[in-house]
Amino acid sequence: MPDISAQGYRLPLRGRHILRAVKRLWFAFLIIFFPLGLAAASLPDPVRFAVVIEQGDLRAAREWLDNGLPADFEGSVIGSGLMIGAWEGNIAMMELFHSRGADINHTNRLGEQALQLAAWRGQLPAVRWLVERGARLDRDGREWSALHYAVFAGHADVVDLLLGRGADINALSTNGSTPLMMAAREGKESIAQTLLAAGARRDIVNEQGENAVHWAMRHNNLGIARAIGGAERFGVVAARPAASWGAPVRSQPVPDRADSLMAAARRMEAAGRRDEALNLYRAALTAIRQADATRKIAPPARRAATGMVITAKRDKPDAQSASLSYATPAVPDGARVGAGATATPAVVDASDDLLRRARELEAAGKRKEALQAYRQAAASLRASAVPAAPVGRSAGVGAGPAPPP
Repeated sequence: MPDISAQGYRLPLRGRHILRAVKRLWFAFLIIFFPLGLAAASLPDPVRFAVVIEQGDLRAAREWLDNGLPADFEGSVIGSGLMIGAWEGNIAMMELFHSRGADINHTNRLGEQALQLAAWRGQLPAVRWLVERGARLDRDGREWSALHYAVFAGHADVVDLLLGRGADINALSTNGSTPLMMAAREGKESIAQTLLAAGARRDIVNEQGENAVHWAMRHNNLGIARAIGGAERFGVVAARPAASWGAPVRSQPVPDRADSLMAAARRMEAAGRRDEALNLYRAALTAIRQADATRKIAPPARRAATGMVITAKRDKPDAQSASLSYATPAVPDGARVGAGATATPAVVDASDDLLRRARELEAAGKRKEALQAYRQAAASLRASAVPAAPVGRSAGVGAGPAPPP
């Protein structure tokens, strides 16, 4: 056998062809997949995506989409890029994602769609843009609709647009409540009148056995109760003890300072600046707690109904009317109203455990886990600060409504 170490060794012709083929395949693999790996590495996580799109950075959004980001990719809050654009009223952002194939009726993990979010925020041009491009006015089955959201938030111009385009005026939410009930609950009297004039049904009862008059009376929105029930029926319901309607749960807005602090915290977190993010989350939690304590110490004043006045003419029995007389000065919320008390029930603060856990993690030097716990605690506190609205959303900047009782 010859000494191949001395004279060198060459692969047979067939072996050399195979080796060249392998080299070509490996080179092609690098050409095709290495750029894709770089592109994937440059794509955002949900937190960064939400922050950047809320800030309206069209250049970054376009670059991500060019690099393969799915058009319906969802951020950590609100939803897809098109949905965040709807929330912010950023039509250019909506157009960008829509042009790349985003579903205009995409539903986020909380069951919301872009039209609902634009309606909740009162973004009339965005609502019009969505409707003109095929956004569904009504949902399938029992779901919160854009009309529910617009009514609850008190955006009369959005209500008018949705009704004009044919939105179901008697749409039923997940618990069987109607837009008229939302107006009655929140004291939106002019919107209630609009709904009634457009033919809203007054007799619908939700899963709790309550109708719009019930909600109006519970929340002391007597003008709406009278408009819904008429003078004769109002006279009957006004005679009932206030306590019989149940205790109202007021919608409380999150303080602007807390929202801005949480937005800044999320920006710091997205930029990898965890210490600053932790400080901002703590400051946001403090702002929410302070606002909550202020509401408990100094609740808003309400006028107490002390009696009912009925007027009638003997020769015109059909002309009978009824109205309530009020105490002066106004009495605080939670004092006696009519024949019963209306104390707001205490909200169980489930965030304490999360806050304790966050502090423990921070003390242990586990910044990433501490951030997550602080974020969850802020979400819990923010949700309790807005206890009543159409649908339960996770809290965070841009968090929307939570379900009414």
